[in-house]
Amino acid sequence: MKVADAMTPRSEVVTVEIPGTRDDVLEYLQERAFSSVPVIKQTDDGEEFRGIVSRDALIEQPDEDQLALLVEEVPTTTADTDITEVAALMVREGARRVPVVDGKLEGIVTVTDVVHAIASGEADGTSPLDEVATREINCVYEGTPLPVAERELSHADVPYAIVLDDDGDMSGMITEVDILDVARVVEGEADTGESIADDDDDWKWESVKAVGNSYMPTRNVEIPLEPVRDFMTEGLITVSKRQDAQDAAQLMIDKDIEQIPLVGGDSLDGIVQDIDLLNALQ
Repeated sequence: MKVADAMTPRSEVVTVEIPGTRDDVLEYLQERAFSSVPVIKQTDDGEEFRGIVSRDALIEQPDEDQLALLVEEVPTTTADTDITEVAALMVREGARRVPVVDGKLEGIVTVTDVVHAIASGEADGTSPLDEVATREINCVYEGTPLPVAERELSHADVPYAIVLDDDGDMSGMITEVDILDVARVVEGEADTGESIADDDDDWKWESVKAVGNSYMPTRNVEIPLEPVRDFMTEGLITVSKRQDAQDAAQLMIDKDIEQIPLVGGDSLDGIVQDIDLLNALQ
C-alpha cells in the first residue's frame, strides 16, 4: 500500500501562508486540536511548502510573532512511498503527522491513517499482540483527585492511565482527552476571579499545555477536584495475547480509542497503543 492510498489529500489539508503571524496558527491549534499546521508560500511558480508550525514552537518561542520565524523543517514523505516506510519514519522521529511533499504539498499522512490501513488489511496486521504490546503500564487509583491524576499522566509522559479500584482490579481508563473535556480554560491575563487556580496551585499551567494530541493555549486551567472515578471510561475494552495487530486496529477505529489493555486471564499484561501497531509493520 502506498502513502497516496492512505493520506488526506491537499484539498482537505488546512494550511497557513507566509507572510503571517502566530495568531493565524493559533486559530487551528485551539479550535481544531491540530498538533501542527503546514506552512506554504505563494511564489511565481505556484505554491511552495516551507515546513510546519507546531505547538512546541509556540511554547519555546512565546514572544515570536512572525510566522516565518516559527517554521520548522520536518521529515516528509512522498505519495509513492510504501506505507511501511512512513510508519517506520513516524516511529523513528516521533511524528504523528507527516507532510506528503513532491515539489509541493500533496497531503498529510497520520498515525491514524496507518492504523486504518492495518484494520482494513491493506497493511500487514498479522503480528501477535503479545509481541507488540508495551509492558510498562501506567495506572492510577480511582479515588485520586483529577488534578493529581493529570500531573501523574504528565510526569509519566503518556496520554492514559488504567484506573484501579480498592482491590487493585481494573475499573476503567482515564485519558488526557477526558481531562481536557472537563477542564475550564480561561485565556488572557485579566483578573480571572477566585474560582481559577492561583500561582501556588499544582494544576495551574502556563502558556500552552499539551494534552494527548490536543493542547490548551491558556493562562489558567481549572480541573475539577472530584475523583478520577467520576470522569473515567468504564467497561474497558481489552485484547488478549492470541489476537493480532489487525484485531487491535479494528477496535481502535471502531471505538475511536488509541490504547487498549492487553490481558491474560485475570492479569493485566500490557498496553497496546496505536504507535505499537506501527512498530508491527517494521
